[in-house]
Amino acid sequence: MSILPKKNELGFYEIRLESIGGLGANLAGKMLAEAGVLGLGLNGMNFSSYGSEKKGSPVKAFIRFSDPDVQIRAASPIERPHVVGVFHEALYKTVDVVSGLDAHGIVLVNTTRDFDEVREELHLEYGTLALVDALGIAVEEKTKVNTAMLGALFRICDFLDPEAMRAVIRKTFEKKYPHLVEPNLRTFDRGYNEVAFKSYEVPEGSAGKEFVRPEPLLGYETQPIGGVIVNPGNSILKDLSASRQGFLPEYHDSKCIHCAACDTVCPDFCFVWEEGTDKKGRPQMFLSGIDYQYCKGCLKCVQACPVEALTEMREEIGYAEEHRVPQKFILAAN
Repeated sequence: MSILPKKNELGFYEIRLESIGGLGANLAGKMLAEAGVLGLGLNGMNFSSYGSEKKGSPVKAFIRFSDPDVQIRAASPIERPHVVGVFHEALYKTVDVVSGLDAHGIVLVNTTRDFDEVREELHLEYGTLALVDALGIAVEEKTKVNTAMLGALFRICDFLDPEAMRAVIRKTFEKKYPHLVEPNLRTFDRGYNEVAFKSYEVPEGSAGKEFVRPEPLLGYETQPIGGVIVNPGNSILKDLSASRQGFLPEYHDSKCIHCAACDTVCPDFCFVWEEGTDKKGRPQMFLSGIDYQYCKGCLKCVQACPVEALTEMREEIGYAEEHRVPQKFILAAN
């Protein structure tokens, strides 16, 4: 008898993790598959899809399970998942994280917001929404988001054995990082116990979300003549906000001495300066704020600031937009 709650036409139960580099989704996928295969004897497959392995770049991890008598011969990306795990809310800006979701599917989101807010942003009409403050748990336990998300995923995939996952956590960390075994076990247990669920009625006959395969904007028929690069990676059009892993620098104007130590270490031209005069009437540049569009949350500025005019804060939805001080660019005429 199958223990899998659902299966597609090929006999697979499929999970897709949506994340950015640095949050551990790739490792989470490997550990999840390992727990299903070694713990329950299921057939399983795991692989990830990403471009560069740079922190902050979009990452997808795919996990397939099947009954022991069903071989997994498909190695394509998962387009019709039963479960989607969203490690980072900022992905909504650039990625349709629920694309192709099964009508009765479950979406797990790392967030502190309420169900209705998240549902509206995801354009989720029906199905089940699961929320967990994975980042908050990870900060308190001094671990990573992925272990808390794994705990929540095991609560969702209740056919999996949590004890098998705890064994995988011990095996993963005990040799190189034995001091991280217990914190990660606590993080897993908290993710498992603290995830909350809300279901929305599925209309009869609903097929789920349509999967839209992303296509390149430019191809051999639409490329500008001469191969002109219309959006270079270093242009003013770039937006690094999705690269932040949950934290950003908060600027305290009253403490700032305008020493430019922050600007010296910033790799992405985030700090905005205005010319003024000091108390003696001499010209001086004064820091007016941060352009959060270019801030990837590396927090080097916080470490460099000698007077604590910049401090680390957990990012709240809307904070960067409300406190952004836009850069003033002078565009050269053709």
